[in-house]
Amino acid sequence: MSAALVLLYKLLPLYITVGLGWLAGRYLQASGSHIAGMMLYIVTPSVIFAGVMAAPLSASVIMLPFLVFGFCSLLALIHLAIARRWLKDPVANLIPLSVGTGNTGYFGIPLALLLFGEQGLSIYIVCMLGTTLFESSVGFYLAARGHFGVRDCLLKVIRLPSIYAFALAVTLNLSDIGMPEVLVPLFDNLRGAYSVLGMMIVGMSILSFRGLAGDLRFTLLAFFGKFVSWPLLALTFWWVDSRFMQIYDVSVYQAVFLISITPIAANTVVIATLLATSPRQVAGTTLLSTLFALIYIPLMVSWVLSS
Repeated sequence: MSAALVLLYKLLPLYITVGLGWLAGRYLQASGSHIAGMMLYIVTPSVIFAGVMAAPLSASVIMLPFLVFGFCSLLALIHLAIARRWLKDPVANLIPLSVGTGNTGYFGIPLALLLFGEQGLSIYIVCMLGTTLFESSVGFYLAARGHFGVRDCLLKVIRLPSIYAFALAVTLNLSDIGMPEVLVPLFDNLRGAYSVLGMMIVGMSILSFRGLAGDLRFTLLAFFGKFVSWPLLALTFWWVDSRFMQIYDVSVYQAVFLISITPIAANTVVIATLLATSPRQVAGTTLLSTLFALIYIPLMVSWVLSS
């Protein structure tokens, strides 16, 4: 318990940043939507590019995004089957997106840097791209089924700048082309901007969340998938690979585990709004998961990473 309190204290700057975002939205009429485009098309690809450039790449490391993508997809399909027994089809189709992905960027990157340092952050960013791939392909498709077709989902993936940033960084890294020294401060500043602006967006978004609306079963199923099923899968992967296959090391296990305990992604609300499918229900659930994660993450990290 003391370890959890120590970590909670270390995370205090992140929580303060969330609070500053809330104040900016409440009293300065600042909107996260004004920042979202810049984050999506400039800051996020830059952070991914710099992280992959700094990562010690190998065939097994390059496969990490696809491994995480597979985990996300597996959880999404299992919980979709469960959701269809509990919920009506339109809102049930949002369960895979709520469970499979997470706030791995705005929440996860600052945490990874705090917990694992520069080297661990690089591995985390490589793993994190798997959730981005899922969110923009399988996750979006399952949520949009009945609204959009496969072609629209593929177009969404093609337009995602993070994919190209990842591919370029892998190519340069494997070609032994390092980051020019003159650009290092720029990418360091962009990573700082990513953390600050991302956490402030979370705070700004709270203004539009008017509490839990609709079916409580949706929230319970989303919480179970995100905070029980995902961590169990991550820990199972940790145990099986470390005991039998020994393909990866502890930095990868820790990165996948951190991904598994992040709260529901804010982009889930964006997609629900776009599809006009219970956006208030999804927004309320996302807010509750974010608040829950403020306590849940320190407890889980202190329990798993200290054992």
